[in-house]
Amino acid sequence: MTVRIPTLDGQSEFGGYLATPAQKGAGVVILQEIFGVNTNIRAVCDWFASQGLAALAPDLYWRLEPNLELAESDVERARGLRQKVDDNQVSDDIAAAMALLTKHPQCTGRVGVVGYCWGGMLAYLTAVRHTPAAAVGYYGVGIEQKLSLAKNLACPLLLHYADLDKFAPPAAVAQVRETYKDDPRVTIHGYADCDHAFARKNGHNYRPEQADEANLRTLMFLTEHLS
Repeated sequence: MTVRIPTLDGQSEFGGYLATPAQKGAGVVILQEIFGVNTNIRAVCDWFASQGLAALAPDLYWRLEPNLELAESDVERARGLRQKVDDNQVSDDIAAAMALLTKHPQCTGRVGVVGYCWGGMLAYLTAVRHTPAAAVGYYGVGIEQKLSLAKNLACPLLLHYADLDKFAPPAAVAQVRETYKDDPRVTIHGYADCDHAFARKNGHNYRPEQADEANLRTLMFLTEHLS
């Protein structure tokens, strides 16, 4: 279903897609790739709901083009839009989505964030600027550029990286690993012979076996930290 999310300052509101579980459960804010809250992201929400979590995907492009949905083939337009947004402002919108989900009757009040690609970086940024109960990033692009905020990490963090990823390459992953090597709250998994967006179902880099492994790890992580 579509919901409206008040901004933190209460001066505006924006849309989001919400999928709720059959019984009351913890919550997770799903953070879009650069393609918007499209069919893929809604399916991700539905899947998390089927696993017992209330899942909300906020429209993170609402200030530019509300309700925008792009296909994987629209990558150049998507990249152009992504460059126009303020990541800190977007992380505030994510915090607003967390606040809404926390109060939803189908949510226990424990809320984490899970993001993909751009959303993977935003999951990290939200974890160092706000206070989710847990954060998960799939092949987050640009986390290494925001490691000056590393000391502000407020929750357990799980990161999935593809070994062949050119957008989150091994050198970037090494920086993240080095920064958090002594922090027991941080878990980082690499996936051999996988490229960027290996968990995007029906995408051109989709690897079902590795995607299932990453998703299982994510569910176990969320169950541990959102219970």
